[in-house]
Amino acid sequence: MTPRKLMVHTDVIVEHLAGDRSPSTLRRAAGTALCYTTVLQAAEVLALARTPSELHAVEECLGVLKILGINARQSPRYGRLLAAHPRLAPADLLAAAVAIDAGLPVLTDRPGCFRGIRGLTIVRGRALRTADLSAGSHGV
Repeated sequence: MTPRKLMVHTDVIVEHLAGDRSPSTLRRAAGTALCYTTVLQAAEVLALARTPSELHAVEECLGVLKILGINARQSPRYGRLLAAHPRLAPADLLAAAVAIDAGLPVLTDRPGCFRGIRGLTIVRGRALRTADLSAGSHGV
């Protein structure tokens, strides 16, 4: 069963926008959970938009996600994660720090981005079951 709240990783947002699956992992998750992302992940996805129509699609998608800011509260955890995981991407480590601070599991199909981070729960997008689909969606 999908948790009631999820931090959506960049890969899940990109997969949704690419339209490669129907329904997308993000759409399935949004059917049963409130979906969050960070301001940094939102910026990453916005940076991928190359045309006005792509930008519009990204903005619409992000408009239904709760976007969490980054503040000084995450700095100590982020610093510890940077020191402990020098091979992981700094952006992913910052997302992990925010997710841990907010008590949110991360929805991703790229769990290697978070390999070895203690205190972080990963929900594989591919593991979302058809039973998780519901008629009442939170958007997307």
